[in-house]
Amino acid sequence: MTIASMTGFARVQGHDGAVAWTWELKSVNGRGLDVRCRLAPGWDALEPAAREAVGKRFKRGSLNVALAVAHSAESGAVRVNEAVLAMLVDRANALVRDNPHLAPARIDGLLALRGVIETSDALEDEPTRQSRERAVLASFAQAVDALAAMRDAEGRRLAEVLGAQLDRIAELAARAEQSATMRPEAIGERLRAQVAALIDAAPSLSDERLMQEAALLAAKGDVREELDRLIAHVTAAREMLDEGGAIGRRLDFLCQEFNREANTLCSKAAEVELTRIGLELKAVIEQFREQVQNIE
Repeated sequence: MTIASMTGFARVQGHDGAVAWTWELKSVNGRGLDVRCRLAPGWDALEPAAREAVGKRFKRGSLNVALAVAHSAESGAVRVNEAVLAMLVDRANALVRDNPHLAPARIDGLLALRGVIETSDALEDEPTRQSRERAVLASFAQAVDALAAMRDAEGRRLAEVLGAQLDRIAELAARAEQSATMRPEAIGERLRAQVAALIDAAPSLSDERLMQEAALLAAKGDVREELDRLIAHVTAAREMLDEGGAIGRRLDFLCQEFNREANTLCSKAAEVELTRIGLELKAVIEQFREQVQNIE
């Protein structure tokens, strides 16, 4: 499996006789799967099927689903329900007679009321409607496929970027391990200087307490454990990328572990060289985290 991005766009058009429609699907980053539907009036019945299709295909992302429907001018697709309009006119006139302070009803306001204007959807028979809905849903399936293809293509690009960033993290960890400050003689010299300073500051320390403090200083100055964990995290991240699928949440958690080790490395750094490497590590890890936010 490959990884997929959460960003993408798809537009699919279709038509059936005098009716034409357009599906637009937009997807951006999201903590979970959030689907928002905006369907043309009279087509709300398609929303459950659309949500089900999206839920089967995608695991994360904020998706906007829009359906626009148009009728040809020659189709006689729009009709005024004169019976309903006449009833509303009579009712409006009666209200004005009983309440002289009210303004007379306007025709544009009456035409805007539900049921006055009917489209061909309200006039066609049930088999025709069902057939058209199946055609519209078939177009929606094409739009979902197109969106998935775009998210997959963006995911492949992200995988290359993330792979390069992991290589850089591993390279910086190797540089830190090979730096002059990590050589045994350098570590020993720093520890001797720290112990000497401790003895000068507190000459009355017992041998046991002095050994405890020396052990604590040695632990604080040794970053090998942090470097080992960084390499282990790099390996885990590469395995996730090879595994593919919806790994965004797991990679996001791993970014927190990367940051923890880099922060500890910087806090333990006793030399400028190691501090510089630690700061560069933090910058690369932040770039890695930003890219991970795009992954499903």
